[in-house]
Amino acid sequence: MKNMLTAISNAVCRITGRNVGAQTVSEGATVVSSRAFADFTPKASFDIKKCDVHRLEVGPPEQAELTREQGLHYYRTMQTVRRMELKADQLYKQKIIRGFCHLYDGQEACAMGIEAAINPTDHVITAYRAHGYTYIRGVSVQKILAELTGRKGGVAKGRGGSMHMYAPRFYGGNGIVGAQVPLGAGIALACKYQGTDQVCVALYGDGAANQGQIFESFNMAALWKLPCIFICENNKYGMGTSVERASASTEYFRRGDFIPGLRVDGMDVLCVREATKFAADHCRAGKGPILMELQTYRYHGHSMSDPGVSYRTREEIQEVRSKSDPITMLRDRMLAHKMAAMEEFKEIDMAIRKEIEEAALFATSDPEPPLDDLCNHIFHNDTPLEVRGTNPWTKLKSIS
Repeated sequence: MKNMLTAISNAVCRITGRNVGAQTVSEGATVVSSRAFADFTPKASFDIKKCDVHRLEVGPPEQAELTREQGLHYYRTMQTVRRMELKADQLYKQKIIRGFCHLYDGQEACAMGIEAAINPTDHVITAYRAHGYTYIRGVSVQKILAELTGRKGGVAKGRGGSMHMYAPRFYGGNGIVGAQVPLGAGIALACKYQGTDQVCVALYGDGAANQGQIFESFNMAALWKLPCIFICENNKYGMGTSVERASASTEYFRRGDFIPGLRVDGMDVLCVREATKFAADHCRAGKGPILMELQTYRYHGHSMSDPGVSYRTREEIQEVRSKSDPITMLRDRMLAHKMAAMEEFKEIDMAIRKEIEEAALFATSDPEPPLDDLCNHIFHNDTPLEVRGTNPWTKLKSIS
């Protein structure tokens, strides 16, 4: 019997490439590995929705390849953004987060797909629904939640709040509707002027799509062939107004007129990734700007002050959740192709919940910045200067 068990064990080792009987000791506990990851499919191809195109002879591919490692990374990232936003909702309702707070749950495939397609050295600028992009561009959940609660450990040291978060090559978080788009064109101008191979992704929502400054940016970017990907995240409602009531033309990907455009399924991370790769290649080839419309959906209202059900039904929201949720869609694809096990996703979910809870604990216990720090960093690398407070007799100091 002992010889038989040894033979079986050796055979399994040869098949899986793992030492089946191996044990690892951690803090005095013996852990026996029970899962052979070699049994999972390492790579698979998926059919994705065809993009509608404007002024393009060909569009992005209709098939996308996904590795197991990529899939798990995308799932973990999107689920972290989802859980972070739900925690922000909870903290807001507890009145720990105050002021403006625009949540991104439902739209995670947009941010993840874009980041998966560009380089870390490329540039991103977005509007005020910025938490997801802040995380995906490299800022920790702890720093984001601490910023939302106005603490010293926040990404902007507690002085930016929900709409003003930044990271290297991520320029916020901008509170003025549409104002980030000309800034994005300016960043793209800098990329071209400096002779880099970088692109800038300038994001805006359907509610900002009728702003005049956006069309001025289109015009200048086209004239100067700037490497700018203009992206309209069309979540179907600008505040409480549906796109049909707000825009005479809802084909936002054609709004560039003389600029090529793509309309993309923004609920499918693979579709967004492939379209963004196509757009980035277009810009890097010196062909000038390109416009993308990502058709997506937000589960929360416009902001935390908007319940989100006065202009749409709960049934509509639930239908999108059940049929088009970006996280569920990715998970189900991977399970159907045996790229992962449900237990693995559950373990990831548990680890994310733990990370979020620890970040929330920090965000509610870290001290608030003192008043003396309020005016610091107004200017970069300048001598200290005096700043008037709320009245002529209150003086504060700004230190770079």
